[in-house]
Amino acid sequence: MNHDHKIKSGWSFTGNNGDFRLEQPDRSSFLYFPLVNEGGMMSSVSPKLHGQVTSGHNTFLTPPLSVEDLHNSRASRNFWVYIEGQGAWSATGDSARQNAAVYGEGADESLLEAGLLWHKVTRGNKELGVGAQITSFVPCGNDKVELMKVVLTNSGTKELTLTPTAAIPLYARSADDLRDHRHVTSLLNRTYTSAYGVEVQPALSFDERGHRVNHTSYGVFGAAEGGAQPVGFFPVQEEFIGEGGSLDWPEAVVRNLAPEIGEGGGIHKEGYEALGGLRFAEITLAPGQSHSYVVVLAIENDRIGVPALMAKYGSTAAFDALLEENKTFWAEKVNTVEFHTGDHAADEWMKWVTLQPVLRRLYGNSFLPYHDYGRGGRGWRDLWQDCLALLIMEPADVRSLLLNNYAGVRIDGSNATIIGQQPGEFIADRNNIPRVWMDHGAWPFLTTMLYLDQSGDLDFLLQEQSYFRDSFMSRCKERDTSWEPGAGSSLRTAAGEVYTGTILEHILLQNLVPFFNVGEHNNILLEGADWNDGLDMAAQRGESVTFTAFYASNLLDLSRLLITLKERTGGDTLELAEEMKLLLDSLGESIDYESIPAKHGLLDRYYAAAPNKVSGIRAQLKLEQVAADLARKAEWIFDHLRRNEWVESGHGDGWFNGYYNNDGERVEGEFAEGTRMTLTGQVFPLLGHAAAPEQIASIVSAVERNLFDDKIGYRLNSNFGGIQQNLGRAFGFAFGHKENGAMFSHMTVMYGNALYKRGFVKEGRKVLDSLYSLSADFEVSRMYPGIPEYINEQGRGMYTYLTGSASWMLLTMVTEVFGVKGKLGDLLLQPKLVKEQFDAEGRASIKTIFAGRELKVVYTASGSAEYGEYQIHAVKLNGAEVTLQRVSEGVVISRSLLSALPEGQVHLLEVVLA
Repeated sequence: MNHDHKIKSGWSFTGNNGDFRLEQPDRSSFLYFPLVNEGGMMSSVSPKLHGQVTSGHNTFLTPPLSVEDLHNSRASRNFWVYIEGQGAWSATGDSARQNAAVYGEGADESLLEAGLLWHKVTRGNKELGVGAQITSFVPCGNDKVELMKVVLTNSGTKELTLTPTAAIPLYARSADDLRDHRHVTSLLNRTYTSAYGVEVQPALSFDERGHRVNHTSYGVFGAAEGGAQPVGFFPVQEEFIGEGGSLDWPEAVVRNLAPEIGEGGGIHKEGYEALGGLRFAEITLAPGQSHSYVVVLAIENDRIGVPALMAKYGSTAAFDALLEENKTFWAEKVNTVEFHTGDHAADEWMKWVTLQPVLRRLYGNSFLPYHDYGRGGRGWRDLWQDCLALLIMEPADVRSLLLNNYAGVRIDGSNATIIGQQPGEFIADRNNIPRVWMDHGAWPFLTTMLYLDQSGDLDFLLQEQSYFRDSFMSRCKERDTSWEPGAGSSLRTAAGEVYTGTILEHILLQNLVPFFNVGEHNNILLEGADWNDGLDMAAQRGESVTFTAFYASNLLDLSRLLITLKERTGGDTLELAEEMKLLLDSLGESIDYESIPAKHGLLDRYYAAAPNKVSGIRAQLKLEQVAADLARKAEWIFDHLRRNEWVESGHGDGWFNGYYNNDGERVEGEFAEGTRMTLTGQVFPLLGHAAAPEQIASIVSAVERNLFDDKIGYRLNSNFGGIQQNLGRAFGFAFGHKENGAMFSHMTVMYGNALYKRGFVKEGRKVLDSLYSLSADFEVSRMYPGIPEYINEQGRGMYTYLTGSASWMLLTMVTEVFGVKGKLGDLLLQPKLVKEQFDAEGRASIKTIFAGRELKVVYTASGSAEYGEYQIHAVKLNGAEVTLQRVSEGVVISRSLLSALPEGQVHLLEVVLA
């Protein structure tokens, strides 16, 4: 095995279920792997079994950590053996001796094998003649449990006598206590031993919730092969490591000290840092012989029922059965969508991308080593973007999720920013920090439109939902001093009743209010930031031109949707809160949209009419008139942007300016000190309708010249130089990192999606392929399969697993590349596959869900496989010819045809391209 530090080869897939292997994984820094279940157990594990185990911000079983702690901390899920005549060896590779030998000839050999969602490291030392295999996973279900199986093997030629000891630090408290009262909170610890292990139940919890009696317990338990209990315990960390010792060279192991507690346990310790220290009986292994152990890490809401826990999890037979169950569970979740192209590795990689939105739902944006911020949960934007993937993977649940999410909208068009644990739970800002992200109102309609296209459920628009209310008004510019938390977080009428309006009303409100909320260049104000949280220092005069384009496209699509609603339902009126008539100005006194004071005046009148309550009276409005008003607003913005925000380049092409800073200056263009350009500024005009067809080629040309870098892909922005105190904190980051000029996956994927949408397939393919190639090049990216949040200046994948870009990648592959999309409930086939994506037989296929049925769509190129040279020639459903209903963009198959198919089986759609 190669011991050079430079990795010569990366991971490789080993089957058809996303399984992969990587030699010498511990030679790469920052690697970690997620282990999680639907019950709230959230773990991460590194090649040396570092990582953390938690069920939430206030309940960490192991010490909370950041990515640097993966290699700097000595605390890990360690499993030691004392080898008679040889000394201490760590089965996880995490001993002072092994770490010191890592660059030398005596280093361990190691192999990582992993899959959905299990992790196995095999490690061996030829000199010592010992090997270990450690498999880790979190069982599916609702128990907050992580399991490890350790198999020790005599790989030498002589008999080995081993004394095994599991040693896992029990932190047992809130992440807030890591620095704040670390020692004081250890005084709260009440540590117990029982027949199988060590349990800690701190007496109190000290955190932002106050000093409370604590009920949560944390434990480490284990059993040897055949169910043998540990022979003793080391429940106190300082006694285990010894004076002058450490977790990676503990006296109790190095000197093979006897545990202080005999069989059966029964010790009670108070006021010390605890350790899940489990000593197992000495064993003698003949050459080739193995012995196994199961270690159970558990978090419980009260004292742990150890006998029941061990009966369920504490044997090798239970471990093996639960591991298979776990593999099946995750495979079924991920294999809801499957791709088959001419590149098997890329298809397997997509399984990990498909998993990522589920991981985001379970972890929120916290609890993995790079994601060392926040307290769990997701933001407003995440609620909607994660639904994009759920619409494809778990569509049955999405309607209720969308309905619940709309309860977070305020009557001023903004929304709650603290989201509770329950669906539809929104919480008043306890820190009283007023903040509005100006993009928040734009996303819900995009997600809802995808739902309507997938389902045809136009009735959803007429469902009623409440509004959110707290002390903030007028997009957080004013405070309602009359509001008290006891009044609840629901908007009420003047009569004190909870007010509800249709989902359509919520959508209109979110898109109409921003139209009038403009800065001095007549673009929508940036406020606290847009999707890029780093643009957070231009709240007074900053403008987001790019999201002005997004809102305009929403207004036009809403206008068209209203006309469709009229055609489909036969109704010609719309009910809205009477105060909203002000926002539909062309139904009354039309204002001049060129006049910024007129827009501000109208918005002020609206805020005054609906301060933090409404009359409760509904106005009956003509659908066609409302549609015309929305279209008028949209077209005005498109014209305004094309006239005023197009940057002409000296190279003969051009692009859209995306922003104005807090000094009211245009951000993008060719300046004496260099070119300034953002990718975001191009994505949203392209994604919607703002970029005219004749502008697209110019934008692509400018992006390739100013933002594309062979080494890291499509940069989020060019180098602005300097820290930009008048725009945002992002520019304080070194250029080429995070939101300042890195390849930020979210915007890159959306750029690819936009190019596909506008028919620039070759260009879109290049964008998506660059992201895949960079992520999958392990020698540079040093990450496991999947999409990172961004790729830094060195090409390293950063902030792995939890990124909304995975939802967009999945959405783009299904709806744009494979062209399996909805059109108000019907199935629209519009493939945009390129030659390399067909296999040797000229086939490419996708399995997905549509109309509640599992479909396998197989495209066969009977002639040219080059996009633009083929069209759909014939379609068969389960072998029967389908009469083609051609539309300008492809072929439509009616929903009724699909709904009539039996459930519970995969239906075959064979599509011939010629």
